[in-house]
Amino acid sequence: MSHSDEHLQSVLETLEECRRVLIASNSRESAELLSIVILDVRMKLKGIDDADLKALCDEMLRSAASEPSSPSKQAQVQPRRPLLRVVK
Repeated sequence: MSHSDEHLQSVLETLEECRRVLIASNSRESAELLSIVILDVRMKLKGIDDADLKALCDEMLRSAASEPSSPSKQAQVQPRRPLLRVVK
């Protein structure tokens, strides 16, 4: 692990602790925003770039669209506003 990766790992651990504190203090929106930052740092550590993430999201959308859904499943799922949107 390079010095840069070690530094990012340390930052990641600090961010995760901050997220735990935010969740415990009932600051859900702030914790969700911090989750996006944590995802970005993890992507850097694993060498995943924006194009890889977009390809994953596209595949997940294709898979979800091709799955047959039952009426009871549709009634249970509440549409949510996306937390993260990849913009190119």
